[in-house]
Amino acid sequence: MTYRHVIGGTAYVFADLRDLLAKASPPRSGDRLAGLAAESAEQMVAARIALADVPLKQFLNEAVIPYEVCEVTRLIVDSHDAQAFAPIATLTVGSFRDWLLSGNAGPDALKAIARGITPEMAAAVSKLMRNQDLILAAKKCEVVTAFRDTIGLSGRMSVRLQPNHPFDDAKGITASVMDGILLGAGDACIGINPASDDPAVIGRLLHLLDEIIGRLQMPTQACVLSHITTTLRLIAKRVPVDLIFQSIAGTEAANRSFGVDLALLREAHDAGRSLGRGTVGNNVMYFETGQGSALSANAHHGLDQQTCEARAYAVARAFDPLLVNSVVGFIGPEYLYDGKQIIRAGLEDHFCGKLLGVPLGVDVCYTNHAEADQDDMDNLLTLLAAAGVNFIMGVPGADDVMLNYQSTSFHDALYVRDLFKLKRAPEFDDWLFRTGLVDMNHRLVGNSDLLPEFARRMIA
Repeated sequence: MTYRHVIGGTAYVFADLRDLLAKASPPRSGDRLAGLAAESAEQMVAARIALADVPLKQFLNEAVIPYEVCEVTRLIVDSHDAQAFAPIATLTVGSFRDWLLSGNAGPDALKAIARGITPEMAAAVSKLMRNQDLILAAKKCEVVTAFRDTIGLSGRMSVRLQPNHPFDDAKGITASVMDGILLGAGDACIGINPASDDPAVIGRLLHLLDEIIGRLQMPTQACVLSHITTTLRLIAKRVPVDLIFQSIAGTEAANRSFGVDLALLREAHDAGRSLGRGTVGNNVMYFETGQGSALSANAHHGLDQQTCEARAYAVARAFDPLLVNSVVGFIGPEYLYDGKQIIRAGLEDHFCGKLLGVPLGVDVCYTNHAEADQDDMDNLLTLLAAAGVNFIMGVPGADDVMLNYQSTSFHDALYVRDLFKLKRAPEFDDWLFRTGLVDMNHRLVGNSDLLPEFARRMIA
């Protein structure tokens, strides 16, 4: 089906829904690289006006990637909840935006319709929104998950403690973990990106984190971000695994480039849940995504990168994850050129994920060859905290010495918590108080004498 709109006597025609979504997207380098972006501001505006008039029902009738060629499309179509969709079934994309920003769209109403919204609907409405709209609507979406603590409650923001080391050195990792804990980080998880893909090394790191969490009796969860097949092999060997990690994307072809498909994700999800290692919940999956991943694998099927990203959240949603992390600026300036594009993409990802009922966190980050700096990241961090982001990263000094990119530090988390009066996960906050690391107002005491003796020995 073609779509059109006339501006100043010029008729702008869009070949299909996929073309319309791409041309309506805010400018970004990835879509231009793929030859999908609007050729002028006038064409982009025409696409947005035409998109605003598209009924939401049209997204159920016109697949942007054919059902027959992509299992992600089949997942989206086959799992669509018609009853949840019913309250918004008569809306267009434009009137859906108006409803989302109205007083009628409260947390309960948004939760009730989440399973009736397809990722393409979410992507479409986001393209009609200003940044403030994305913030306001996302703030109203509460997505709560749990394993050893509870993440995503209103008025709280969690931090993944990321103690990466270029040599996977136990002493270096432990020092970073203790640094983060003393600064109140780690309630989302303690998650290591390993430098090695050797299963023996991965197993050693899992044992290390399990020992730290167990010795401290800390209500959080560990994750070593190895490939899902490695994690499955380690589970079979009875290595202590809390969370199962995998990078995912919004097309079958892109997921295959990561070495996964839905069947493998389902196998891993079932294996993780069977371990029963959670105490207050059993959400066991940790997924990472990022705009441009499908394009970088030439697996985007002519779909714009933000809509591809929203489709990745449909994959995540199917497995009830504890955490989903948009690593928004990590892929590089070929996909998000500068700070402005990274900020916009981060707000889009957070909004779309939350709208779809996914526990979205954001790695507020950039690579050193992007036209961005830490001030841009301060802006995005502040906007995301205002929008109710579930979690962010905590990296020593905001400088990841293993992955060689810039993220957010433990101190950055303290800044937004203080600014917005955000607490940590309740079980983690209570533990910090019991151990004397925070006072009754949940403010850090900064008592390094509380560092456990076993950790002192490990990093001596």
